[in-house]
Amino acid sequence: MEQNISLYKIFNTVASTGNISKAAKELFISQPAISKSIGRLEDDLGITLFVRTSRGVRLTVEGNMLYEYTRSAFETLQQGEETIRRINELGIGHLRIGVSTTLCKYILLPYLKEFVQQYPHIKITIHSQSTFHTLEMLENNKLDIGLVGKPNSLKTLEFYKVAMIEDIFVSSEVYLENLRVRESSHSKNELQNDSNHYSPMDNIDIIKTANVMLLDEKNMTRLYIDDYFTRNNIVTKQILEVSDMDLLIEFAKIGLGVSCVIKEFIQTELNEGTLREIPLEKPLGQREVGFAYSVVSPKPDSLQKFIDFIVAHSFI
Repeated sequence: MEQNISLYKIFNTVASTGNISKAAKELFISQPAISKSIGRLEDDLGITLFVRTSRGVRLTVEGNMLYEYTRSAFETLQQGEETIRRINELGIGHLRIGVSTTLCKYILLPYLKEFVQQYPHIKITIHSQSTFHTLEMLENNKLDIGLVGKPNSLKTLEFYKVAMIEDIFVSSEVYLENLRVRESSHSKNELQNDSNHYSPMDNIDIIKTANVMLLDEKNMTRLYIDDYFTRNNIVTKQILEVSDMDLLIEFAKIGLGVSCVIKEFIQTELNEGTLREIPLEKPLGQREVGFAYSVVSPKPDSLQKFIDFIVAHSFI
């Protein structure tokens, strides 16, 4: 098959022109070479492809059938060449990014806005999913890059930090007041009645007794919180799981309970007093967020452009 590619090219040209002389001029080879190549292909296939006429050559039934395939194949190759040429000329490419809904909204979008303006011809596909799924797809070369919380093990990934985030517990003032009233009926010593002062122990008691709202267990943030609870011997009475941090924020604002959210993403609510942070004696601490990509897989041009862009526009 591989040795016959040039023969098929000659056959296709003769079939499209209907004349050996015209085909020879188009291919810049001699007419005898054309005739010899057609004869060789006919011998290989065991069929007759052309019959000679007074005006040139005419395809046989079998030849016409083969021509339908070769014409489609060479048209596809031509389209491929034109696409590659346009990619080189215009900077066209495809970039596959994996990111959670939360990180996409609060961190990725500002980067994308400027990147798209600078490289309008690069096609971008966003895979909105958990960090675990993004890391798995990166390892299987199904994504070019992912915006993730830094994992414990990078394996074959390179990680470029672009932000620091801090997980905190928040609630509305109304919910906290109702929780104090409810718990004080059980034990006057369990929570203080002063709404303007909390000791660290008071806040641990709030987490233990409140309706705690967390991301679901398929999320890296949830594992981080569960580990904190285990290390600090915190056992909650009730947990409400959701799959989206924006819902955690909204649920806390309407007084459904205490939510664990990322502080940097609710600064407006904290400043306005819509939500109130519940400080802990042992803070959850900050985590790194950044772009991860494979160091063993070849980098397409679109990925290298994006890496160079985030390095040049990093907010850290």
